[in-house]
Amino acid sequence: MSKLTNVRGRITYISSHAKQENLYAVYETTDRSYWTELARYNQQEFKKSNTPGKCIEARELIIALPESFQSLYDPNSLLQLFTNRFKEKYGVECVSALHHNKRKTNYHIHLIFSERELLPEPIEKIATRNMFYDEKGNHVRTKKEILDENGNIRKGCKIVKKGNVYERNLFTTKDTLFKQESFVDEAKHFYTDLINLLIKDDMEKLHVFDKNGLYLATKKIGKRNPKAEQIQSDNEIRMKWNHEVDRAIVSEVSEGEIRQIKKEYITDRIKTSMEVNGNRPELFGHIIGTAIAALALLISKVLNAARELKNKLFQEKQAEMYPIPPEVNPETISEVSNISDMPVSDIQKKPEAVTPVHETAKPQIPPKPSMPADAKAFPKLSRIYQELNQHNDIIFEAEKERNALEDQRDSLKGLAKLTKKGDLQARIDRKNEQIETLKKGLKGIVWRYGFQTVQDFYRSYHASASAYRDYQSKVKNWESTYGISESQKGETISQRMERYQKEKAEQTYTPNYQKKNRGAR
Repeated sequence: MSKLTNVRGRITYISSHAKQENLYAVYETTDRSYWTELARYNQQEFKKSNTPGKCIEARELIIALPESFQSLYDPNSLLQLFTNRFKEKYGVECVSALHHNKRKTNYHIHLIFSERELLPEPIEKIATRNMFYDEKGNHVRTKKEILDENGNIRKGCKIVKKGNVYERNLFTTKDTLFKQESFVDEAKHFYTDLINLLIKDDMEKLHVFDKNGLYLATKKIGKRNPKAEQIQSDNEIRMKWNHEVDRAIVSEVSEGEIRQIKKEYITDRIKTSMEVNGNRPELFGHIIGTAIAALALLISKVLNAARELKNKLFQEKQAEMYPIPPEVNPETISEVSNISDMPVSDIQKKPEAVTPVHETAKPQIPPKPSMPADAKAFPKLSRIYQELNQHNDIIFEAEKERNALEDQRDSLKGLAKLTKKGDLQARIDRKNEQIETLKKGLKGIVWRYGFQTVQDFYRSYHASASAYRDYQSKVKNWESTYGISESQKGETISQRMERYQKEKAEQTYTPNYQKKNRGAR
């Protein structure tokens, strides 16, 4: 957002075909004379305040648009939509223009808006006595203060006689909202949501960067920027942190732990460094490198703990799938074994299998729960989740290989330290490059499926998984109460009896020695 000290000149510049090579549309919510009156009123108020600096007459937003909008939407209609939405939300007058830069790579809107609203009726102040003003327009108490040595009124001074209007207010006071830092973020979200509604391709959806989030923002490098190399170096370091954050999220490190490391190792240390050392950009890389190392250590601990837990759960699952069978009555087994393995539904259709009963009124069965939209997305999100985990396993194995090489390098002694260290170091460097490329691939996976960040995907995944579990629970309760589950529809008699005996044995199983003792009594 820009502050405008010459709003009339800026409006002329953005709306002139002579000054703009690629100007597609101009739109104004009020007459051009409004801006002349606004500029004059702001200058008057600025003089009264005796504030140092320059008078801010209006403000300007530049809104970047997807390039696809040029072919999809009429420029005039698009510009009117974006301008009118702003006026509806904030109640101020606007003037806007739709441009392309010279190379036609940046399709954007210039939106100039007032910080004041026009009053329904002007507020006029009437002089109750003669009022005197000096050359600067300041009100003075007596006529003597505006007279020269000859007793004449000095040039530029004036007198407002009793009964005349000495002040006329056309506008309200400036809205303090536009001066707050939060306004820019609010406007970004406002226009990002509007743009995303108009985007037809999900891959083009925009994302507002959260400066208080887990990631670090990269800086844009302008033309002929003398600090271009420093900014480029900082951006590369920032991206390494962002890739490590992606890795942490995929490794199931909690967002709270990542945010704590960012605060402790980046935010707090940068603040301390500024207080102690002043502005020294060369220290930034060291600070971020330390934070990345701390986060990598936490990831390693979480992954090792997760693998141990996974192995333990696998063993428990195997024990559940193949338990030691309880003893059952052989007579019961013989009764069941001579029945043919036919589906339960087919056996029940035979007349001899039906026991006549008195018809009773059946209670009304509620409809089977339907799957919500969030739960429907779970199978697709689950596949992406598995792909991320597989990719993370590859990174984990590559890191193990790198660590083994480092241990081998550090254990070298004597002549081997001189002859083999260089070769091992080269292999370690190549492995580090491979690991960094693999970490970049995590974002590439989610980007391919329309998500801006790995964090965005995992939030969607966990919400969908929760909805899916809730749906499955409701379906299971419905089936246990009102019907046969889908998995039991194709069961044969022998399978069903076997399941029944197993469930019964698990619930009411009595050891043999108790049975014998009971019979002896």
